[in-house]
Amino acid sequence: MRYRLLGNSGLRVSELCLGTMTFGEEFGIGVPEAGARPVFEAFREAGGNFIDTANIYNRGTSERILCPLIKPERQQLVIASKYTLSTNPADPNAGGSHRKNLVQSLEDSLKRLGTDYLDLYWVHGWDRHTDLGALMRALDDQVRAGKVLHVGISNVPAWVAAAASVLAAERGLTPFCALQLHYNLVERSIEADFLPMAAALGMAVTAWSPLAGGLLTGKYGSGAGGGRLAGPMGARTLTPRNQEIATGLEKIASRAGCAPAALALAWLLRQGSGQVIPVIGARTVEQLRQNLGGADVALGPELLAEIDALAPPAPAYPESLLAGEFFRDMLYGTVRRQVDWPA
Repeated sequence: MRYRLLGNSGLRVSELCLGTMTFGEEFGIGVPEAGARPVFEAFREAGGNFIDTANIYNRGTSERILCPLIKPERQQLVIASKYTLSTNPADPNAGGSHRKNLVQSLEDSLKRLGTDYLDLYWVHGWDRHTDLGALMRALDDQVRAGKVLHVGISNVPAWVAAAASVLAAERGLTPFCALQLHYNLVERSIEADFLPMAAALGMAVTAWSPLAGGLLTGKYGSGAGGGRLAGPMGARTLTPRNQEIATGLEKIASRAGCAPAALALAWLLRQGSGQVIPVIGARTVEQLRQNLGGADVALGPELLAEIDALAPPAPAYPESLLAGEFFRDMLYGTVRRQVDWPA
């Protein structure tokens, strides 16, 4: 496995990240510790060093299972966890991005993981009721205390992530070095704004649900008679349009001599000028190895274009206007055709 820089942090992380929402059985989609260990070990044997969890995954069980797994080689691993989503529906302060929930959630995660610090701490979702300045200050305090090395944000509008980045730079606070977003071949809406913003502001993009809850593994093509997809978007993902895309991917994968899941991940690895890191989850070593195969798939320009054509993102304003020949003539004049513009 190769390694990529995590945004502008300088941190080297494996090109595939191991997501551990399947570590634990409380959500009904995971495995106990005995099943999680071989998956973790297979990921490490393949060279993976980037591990992603969250305080809510299986009500903390994911972090508890990881504790003995990461302990023997903690310094060689990049451990990321998250906070924000509620851990106690009856407690009004057990959810949100405010300082109280941040401090309590971080301390609890460190105890469950058996570590003194996190390499990356994610804000799990945008809390519009917590001031951005207060959030960035609170996160920076944890960095200065040595309990967190880098920070990122997930499930957030692009303008919020951009505003937070500028605010942190102006105030000398730790900026977000990464975004975690819902991104896969059937969900490409982030491409219009998030990928260019991340490149401009020095943020990596980690893609959750890169196989669309299992749809892109080849099990739910257009001929499938129903089924249940994993993850929070599963119920809305199994649509006729998405099943057709999955079937098309299967056909391309068959010709390419690889599994559909590997091909879907190989496509993701080439998006955003190489700034996208898929977060892969697996309940078995066999599933994991199939996913790891995505790092070895060779995608030439023609094959990449064929996969792109399965689900081209709809043109979005203002790019749909700005990229048009007529508007570009209005903006620069027809003499623009004689200008050697940078790529």
